[in-house]
Amino acid sequence: MASVLAYWNRDLAQPIRLLLKYTETKFEDKHYGPASDDDETYWFDDEQTVGLVFPDLPYYIDGDVKVTRSNDIIQHIARKHDLCGKTNAERARIDFMEDRAMDFRSGFDHLCYGIFDEDKDIEAYLEVLPKTIERFSKFLGTHSWFAGENISFVDFIMYELLDQHLLLIKGCLKDAKNLQEFLKRFEELKTIKKYMGTTRFMKGLYNNMMEKFGIK
Repeated sequence: MASVLAYWNRDLAQPIRLLLKYTETKFEDKHYGPASDDDETYWFDDEQTVGLVFPDLPYYIDGDVKVTRSNDIIQHIARKHDLCGKTNAERARIDFMEDRAMDFRSGFDHLCYGIFDEDKDIEAYLEVLPKTIERFSKFLGTHSWFAGENISFVDFIMYELLDQHLLLIKGCLKDAKNLQEFLKRFEELKTIKKYMGTTRFMKGLYNNMMEKFGIK
């Protein structure tokens, strides 16, 4: 029986979709919404009927295992496929990058959904972005993947975050050649390349309609 991943857009679920495709896991990609304004009945109609103790999106049902929250879901899948690091050094790098990726995402979410002075806050975000990109580039260094030479679940998270930022600011990686190569390397993975070439690959709908700023 195929597992079920439920969400409505790219955002939090896209790294999970990519990981499932990479591992050739059969799953139903269940879409809710998209939400319009502050109407969330598209999800509230189901949240008490899917058997989740803490109902939330995204959720993932894998047989008897039911997981919510994007990081918990992606770690569950990664553990099943040995994508959590091969050595203690790799696992330490993964732990570090998972937290940094969350910070990166949180800052972007605040920009997209916060109540802010648009010009001032966008300018402030773009001012610090090059330094953030520089740090990610320095951490990756000459490694193929963020854990080292072995791919792990944090690469799927970082791919989506960097791809979103490239669509927002086209030249944001111009001084980070290794991050450009990382994106290309990821996209050339056999199962990923195949998935991205299908109509099932979600190219748009990054943020929901309640955003104040961002990309759709």
